[in-house]
Amino acid sequence: MANQQVSVSSVTNELETQREEKVNWFIPIGLFSCVLLAFFDKISIAALFSDEQFQKALGIDFDPTRLGLLMSAFLFAYGISSMVLSGIGDKFHPTKMLLFMVSSWCFLMIFMGFTHHYGTMVFLRILLGIAEGPLLAISYAIVRRTFPQKMQARATMLWLLGTPLGAALGFPISLYLLHNFGWQSTFFVMAAFTVPVWWLIIIGIRHPNLSHKQNKNANGQVSPHEIAETKLQRNILLRNSHFWIICLFNIAFLIYLWGMNGWLPSYLIKGKSINLEHAGILSSLPFIAMLFGEAIGAWLSDRYDRRALVCFISLLGAVAGLAGVLLLDNTYSIILMMAFSMFMWGAGAPNIFALLAKATQKQVSALAGGIFNGLGNLAGAAAPLLMGVLITITHDMDSGLLFIVIIGLIGSLLLLPLIKKY
Repeated sequence: MANQQVSVSSVTNELETQREEKVNWFIPIGLFSCVLLAFFDKISIAALFSDEQFQKALGIDFDPTRLGLLMSAFLFAYGISSMVLSGIGDKFHPTKMLLFMVSSWCFLMIFMGFTHHYGTMVFLRILLGIAEGPLLAISYAIVRRTFPQKMQARATMLWLLGTPLGAALGFPISLYLLHNFGWQSTFFVMAAFTVPVWWLIIIGIRHPNLSHKQNKNANGQVSPHEIAETKLQRNILLRNSHFWIICLFNIAFLIYLWGMNGWLPSYLIKGKSINLEHAGILSSLPFIAMLFGEAIGAWLSDRYDRRALVCFISLLGAVAGLAGVLLLDNTYSIILMMAFSMFMWGAGAPNIFALLAKATQKQVSALAGGIFNGLGNLAGAAAPLLMGVLITITHDMDSGLLFIVIIGLIGSLLLLPLIKKY
């Protein structure tokens, strides 16, 4: 048995060495365009939280709980969809799935632009969450099947750059459109962005070299051996304690992300008294720092292959920086400390997917990615709402950030048992 395992490992290493020469970097670039667009859609609503015309159009005043629910409703649906629908990434052609998903985002953003009812907006946000749910799991599965292990953090980093860039560009673009053309324009412009993304998907992910293919007989049916192997790998995954620890860490990781994305503009405006135009520029700087964090973190982790250690330092540093924000009053000091916090978070973002890949089997990539991403976003969905409730109860915007600091500290400590192995 030991000899068989060594043999399998040797063959795997040989295949990955061969595949390194054939990797297609257009694949993560095409995925990047999808993630960038999806993040525009996600955070555009947060830029409207402090706009009185948007509040009046939906029939609400500045109600932090109801405004937070607009983000949380999306994220809850997003998490459920990620867990339930991501398994289709192991079965169907990713290009057709991505094209269908992007088309649905376009129509939903148009409908949101015409909405003047709070309940309808919540419903459309739920549909958007369902439509975007499988994206990261499918992207993770594509990269895992087309890139060798020692290049996966860099390949993942390329498409994950859509996260900080989407936020860094999305906030100022949304605030500019809001300031000059009204809140409805933010939705219509986001819908228009789907057209170039459509073509980038077709060009970049036209024929991905997926290494995992189901064996079928002459009648086109999946072989019994393939079905049995898939079930075995699923059972192994669900009994893998390290997989569940990584999922718990990811919950804390995404609570930070969605808490910041949901409340950062309003925190700067109402919590730190930075005017709207000023915030439109400054609010993008922490996300630019996140971008550099992702690039540096991916390079370091691929070079030294210490996935768990990088993730641990990343989240611990992120919450330390956020704790520093709570103690500052000067505008530029606040932005600098927040930029440090999000730089540290970014360093862990591509590595957490590489860490997941080391701890799970390739045959269930989309399933593992779906559970991992779904649980994280289900918990992350509660962050904007809980922060809104805390702010309402305490009448203090700082209480929302303190919530993220506590959860992030607990999450980083969970990863300690995995640092030596991964």
